[in-house]
Amino acid sequence: MKDFSLSLPINPVSFGQLSTAVCRELFSRDIHPALFPLDGPNLEAQKHDKKFDEYINKIIAKAPRKHSRENKCFSLWHLVPQSMSSWSKYGNNMLTFHELDEPTDFELNIIKNCNIVYFSSEYSVEIFKSAGADNVKYLPLFFDSHNFKRLDKKFFNDDRITFTLAGKFEKRKHHAKILKAWAKKYGNDKKYYLNAALYNTFLKQEENQAAVFQALENTQYFNMNFVSRMGPNEIYNDFLNCGDIIIGMSGGEGWGLPEFQSLAMGKHGVILDAHAYKGWANERNAIMVPPSGKIPAADGRFFKPDSPVNQGNIFDWKEDDFIDACEEAIKRHKNNPTNEEGLKLQDEFSASKTVDLIMEDL
Repeated sequence: MKDFSLSLPINPVSFGQLSTAVCRELFSRDIHPALFPLDGPNLEAQKHDKKFDEYINKIIAKAPRKHSRENKCFSLWHLVPQSMSSWSKYGNNMLTFHELDEPTDFELNIIKNCNIVYFSSEYSVEIFKSAGADNVKYLPLFFDSHNFKRLDKKFFNDDRITFTLAGKFEKRKHHAKILKAWAKKYGNDKKYYLNAALYNTFLKQEENQAAVFQALENTQYFNMNFVSRMGPNEIYNDFLNCGDIIIGMSGGEGWGLPEFQSLAMGKHGVILDAHAYKGWANERNAIMVPPSGKIPAADGRFFKPDSPVNQGNIFDWKEDDFIDACEEAIKRHKNNPTNEEGLKLQDEFSASKTVDLIMEDL
């Protein structure tokens, strides 16, 4: 096999988690590329594996000693000018993420200066192809079987049905709208419970709290729980397993890892029938909610109208359609607490299959 290199962040955030999982799959195949870490290495969130830790350090040490620009390079990073440069004379084969619908000249130029740009959303691929990028490809993500697994244990001593809501608090993800609608229907009803992990690391602690209070109009509900940032994946695995029904109503995603991992662990789901969700969610494994149209994504903080990147719109939905889907998901859960169709996602989307696709182009 011809040698190749990697340029990846190895850290506890989502980019780093995916990069680490790709490296773990290569480790399982005894493949030793040269690794240029964009950040880290920091493996503190991972389930400890001494041999894998040694492997990461070894392939990082290999990079300055053995790398050649004759080798191709796979990277995972943002659509930023830095991504136009590459450790390879062939340019980057780069996985990145995009959530909106109006590619900018800035983004298109970065893509055109790469060899291949992968998106984990078929929706994004089509958006950029329509804008003139002919070097974009679909690369599905996968279930992280090293860090996540179904736990068949009871978390509460009653028969409450627990909804799960995750992701950093943003307008794009419709968190405020979801909280208002859920509280209106199920708030202070002991038969139901909402467990939410919405901590946004880009906001201060008081800003995170204020966002939730504002969404709920300063009303507290005994059956709504908001957890702070979790560290090790083992704790996050507990959090996802605690739920019965995952809510995925974001207006724009590059994949939707918490929602996907939950369905793959046999949880039921209420999922918006739009963007990247459509790549893995369907009427067999989730209750699909039709979008009602689009609204501008601009929120004045994470998406700004004068920014050279992240321009366009997100999908919207009707509150009644969301609640109807929640009711249907409750029925499915009562009929069978395990989402059998969801469990199939573990085999359909595996690290092995994704790495095979990456290797084909290397």
